[in-house]
Amino acid sequence: MTAVITLGWALALIVLLFVRSDLPGDVRWWVWTCVLGVLMGLFGLWYVPFLKHRRERLAAARARPEEGQPSDSTSGCVSRDNGSNTVSSTDTPGKSTKS
Repeated sequence: MTAVITLGWALALIVLLFVRSDLPGDVRWWVWTCVLGVLMGLFGLWYVPFLKHRRERLAAARARPEEGQPSDSTSGCVSRDNGSNTVSSTDTPGKSTKS
């Protein structure tokens, strides 16, 4: 999708550059809009794959515990579950604790 939109900005830029001399002065800012559209599209084409690969590497690193790191069962976390069956007012949307 990013490539298609970037291509659209590039085509619009080419058209505007060919008719630039015929454009009134108050609409020539569209040339710069197209330039920025192309530049932002190229940045997106670089950044999205970079972001995806980074997220994959981080997920893979989280999936395998490193040596010296405690596993999930010995992480030292203590459960806050006290065995109560009482429902909190935040667990039941639309219900108020006021009478």
